[in-house]
Amino acid sequence: RTLRSHRVTRIRALPVFSHLILLILVLAFVSSISGQAARKVGWVPDNGDGTYKNPVIFADYSDPDVIRVGDDFYLTASSFNSIPGLPILHSKDLVNWKIISHALRRQPPDDVFSRPQHGNGVWAPAIRFHNNHFYIFYGDPDFGIYMVKARNAVGPWSEPLLVKPAKGWIDPCPFWDDDGNAYLVHAWANSRSGIKSILTLNRMSPDGTKLLDEGKLIFDGRAHHPTIEGPKLYKRNGYYYIFAPAGGVATGWQTVMRAKNIYGPYEDRIVMDRGETEINGPHQGGWVELKSKESWFLHFQDRGAYGRIVHLQPMKWSNDWPVIGVDKDGDGKGQPVTRHKKPDVGREYQVIIPETSDEFRANKLELQWQWHANPFDFWFSTARPGWLRLLA
Repeated sequence: RTLRSHRVTRIRALPVFSHLILLILVLAFVSSISGQAARKVGWVPDNGDGTYKNPVIFADYSDPDVIRVGDDFYLTASSFNSIPGLPILHSKDLVNWKIISHALRRQPPDDVFSRPQHGNGVWAPAIRFHNNHFYIFYGDPDFGIYMVKARNAVGPWSEPLLVKPAKGWIDPCPFWDDDGNAYLVHAWANSRSGIKSILTLNRMSPDGTKLLDEGKLIFDGRAHHPTIEGPKLYKRNGYYYIFAPAGGVATGWQTVMRAKNIYGPYEDRIVMDRGETEINGPHQGGWVELKSKESWFLHFQDRGAYGRIVHLQPMKWSNDWPVIGVDKDGDGKGQPVTRHKKPDVGREYQVIIPETSDEFRANKLELQWQWHANPFDFWFSTARPGWLRLLA
């Protein structure tokens, strides 16, 4: 399909005859590299001297969202039509990441997503930890808002529950308030609904299984924040905050809105843009606060054929507004960093990166592999150690 970085990484096999020759060539290339050399291939963000360099994941993890649970960090990202979907990555320091699971085994509706396609399916998920459960909400622009949950991030994860059948509802994020009320904020896909650049808030049942009203428009970005989407809802110091990208994938900026009431009115501010850097469209991600009280922001950068790669930015608070990256002129708007001191998590951790090679020694595909459709066992075999056989 695509080499997802400058190294051999995340090769996703397709059950389509037209791609068979490409896969054979790719596999021939991989097999020509010795196992030891292949393990050394890859971008390593940890500089080994207490600093890191961006991107922290030089591979396609579009629309990343991140949470901290105790001393552990978990990340998920858009997987679109690729299966297994909703990748789960784990880190101890926000710099060194490893794939540990997928939350979506097969994508519903099964008959629709058993056909190879491009760009449909899982859009901009949000991961949260509530009531001793991990929750992921994601929007499918053609079918609605889904939810999966698990007690352990590795799984097993529940089968997707269709919380709201809808067309054009995307980028959902759940929020549980201090008073026990639950909410869901979401954006709109113009291609399906004819609506864009607005955010809607719904009441939600505390168990996350259904919405309780028709929703209320809480922010209109058409004048100053076109194509606003991907909202993430938080609460801090009595303010409700919505972090949301605007301006388009490759050309946009990071907007933050705040209000004393969850329904608004919200005041807004651009808190990070490209500035003087080469890091285009720095937005769409998640805020996480460490035990040390440091704040950090993970987001993506669109790099064309490399995909949407993941960057890590320091974040400060000033007058109850976040400033992401480095604010050189003190105007409250930051720009991305390329190298920075690592997050203060109390200690150093082992340097690791997501898998960049597979020697096919196991009787199953490793976690870096995905298909362009719901797969079937008869599509492939790894019965012969060291080989992947595609059964055309």
